[in-house]
Amino acid sequence: MKYRRLGNTGLIVSEVGLGTMQFGKGMNVGNLDQKATTEMIRFALDQGINFIDTADVYSQGESEKQVGEAIKDVREDLVLATKVRLPMGENFNHSGAHRVNIMRECEASLRRLQTDYIDLYQIHGWDSNTPLEETLRTLDDLVRQGKVRYIGLSNYLAWQAATALGLQEREHLEKFVTAQMYYSLVGRGLEHEWMSFAEYHKLGLLIWSPLAGGFLTGKYSREHPPAENTRFSDAGQFVPFDIDTGFEIVEALDRVGKRHNASPARTALAWVLSRQAVSSVLIAARSREHLEDNIRAVDLQLTQMDLRQLDGVSDPGVPYPGWMVLQLDQAEDPRPKVLHPERFENGGPWDDLRFKKTELEH
Repeated sequence: MKYRRLGNTGLIVSEVGLGTMQFGKGMNVGNLDQKATTEMIRFALDQGINFIDTADVYSQGESEKQVGEAIKDVREDLVLATKVRLPMGENFNHSGAHRVNIMRECEASLRRLQTDYIDLYQIHGWDSNTPLEETLRTLDDLVRQGKVRYIGLSNYLAWQAATALGLQEREHLEKFVTAQMYYSLVGRGLEHEWMSFAEYHKLGLLIWSPLAGGFLTGKYSREHPPAENTRFSDAGQFVPFDIDTGFEIVEALDRVGKRHNASPARTALAWVLSRQAVSSVLIAARSREHLEDNIRAVDLQLTQMDLRQLDGVSDPGVPYPGWMVLQLDQAEDPRPKVLHPERFENGGPWDDLRFKKTELEH
């Protein structure tokens, strides 16, 4: 196993962390019982994983309960993360990032996890019905009370995260140190603003669904679509992407993987691990065999040719204002070439489009 810092903290986490949505029977994803959960977690720990991520909403608390039971003898050796914000009952106040719900759900998570503190407590998503200051002040209180060590966000837009960090700075509140976000070869939207934002603010990215709900495992193709009783068919296309492009990416993963005697899944995970600002990539499996293969991604070093091939087939393009930022900062400004020559080893991240147009005309 290899390890990285959790964001800009001194805490060390494994490059791959164990996701837990498959534990419990309330979400139709995995449906693993306590025995299978304990076996899977113990196997992960034996492989060097020290980071486990769960959420109160996973199977309506069942995942947390099973995780808590499985780790109760080794709790102090682990970095344990959970989340709050999504509905935990029919009562409308049992949802959201307001003070009452956060306080209640934190206590409930502590009980289910059989621990007296949470290493990383994350807001599961933006709450447009609660003042942001209320959310941030409550999280700060939990840290001051010793119930939470660090705080993180998940599924925020970049402007929402920037606003939160600005308020935390201004009000001297505990700052977010991580952002748990979706990112994969079929879902590279995080690159448009979030990657550079996270790097600038030293937020550690925790990547969820790096295999796009199992699509990038290599099990599926145009000739062999998802069959019944697979994770992808059970959960549906949980993350949206163009299926035809997805098949092209799977074919590229197969070609690159064969050069390293690696599965498409392991290759896809290695690609995510190669990206900037990533603290840990969350993996989840229903079998020990698949989990072991995923873990081995930390030892797969993709070449520049591999990366160019995978980048090319999955390139989503650069939306405005991203292309204008690159045009002005990387193509027209000569200073980056002097200050950061490594960025331009392969021609640079952006070409001056005006000169391209002139070349075409002549």
